[in-house]
Amino acid sequence: MQCVVNRRAQFSASHRYWLPELSEAENVEKFGACSRFPGHGHNYVLFVSLVGELDKYGMVLNLSDVKQVIKQEVTSQLDFSYLNDVWAEFQQTLPTTENIARAIWQRLAPHLPLVRIQLFENSELWADYMGNGMEAYLTVSTHFSAAHRLAHPNLSNEENFEIYGKCARPNGHGHNYHLEVTVKGEIDPRTGMIVDLGALNQVIEDYVVEPFDHTFLNKDIPYFAEVVPTAENIALHISNLLRSPVQDLGAKLFKVKLIESPNNSCEIYCTEPESNIVSAAQNQPALIGL
Repeated sequence: MQCVVNRRAQFSASHRYWLPELSEAENVEKFGACSRFPGHGHNYVLFVSLVGELDKYGMVLNLSDVKQVIKQEVTSQLDFSYLNDVWAEFQQTLPTTENIARAIWQRLAPHLPLVRIQLFENSELWADYMGNGMEAYLTVSTHFSAAHRLAHPNLSNEENFEIYGKCARPNGHGHNYHLEVTVKGEIDPRTGMIVDLGALNQVIEDYVVEPFDHTFLNKDIPYFAEVVPTAENIALHISNLLRSPVQDLGAKLFKVKLIESPNNSCEIYCTEPESNIVSAAQNQPALIGL
């Protein structure tokens, strides 16, 4: 039986986004504060995912051996380093989160049966790499606060209370929503980026955070006048709002995850045409509340 196991590691390092062929003004315009000399640092958290058959001892691999490989090939070299100089790869392609993840895969692949490298730059930015050439995934997280009421407009109050319980109370209730947006794209061989991170953050701010934050969703967001603002439908609407703007940035929207509370979250994988998903959401009342 095959099993995927995950090993966590960490390292602290600094880096700088700077292309010598660009002027100072061009670097600042392209990379913002990340272009500042001599660089800035992060406490990186690394997850190495491995796949294999369980042996007679109930293990895919001896994790002590895995730990030593990760230390020898990655963390001992990157910890307390200036990433731009430590590996030759980063002199040609900048050490962005997604490119570091790809470089780590290349270092570990000869030694371990990898299925994924996940690298957290911080709690609001991480990358996933699965060994597919220059393709990688980048996730940014943010939050907004909003109120909603779960009540389908075509049902009576009694019917809504039967379906949604206390979430159907007339005055609604609120949440601190945590939003994760994952995009997929090709790593640029020079900048190391699959998308302009500043532009992506601005798109999320303009299309989601600013319009949704501190609102009563049923009344303030026209879409939810007829669609019940469950976590599922909110995530679905956000995915449809972001598809085209993300594509305009040269990447593809891959997933939207909305965490409504510590006990309730949902994920929308953006693999179907928008029209098919929208029609399904509008025609069927969601039955999952808090």
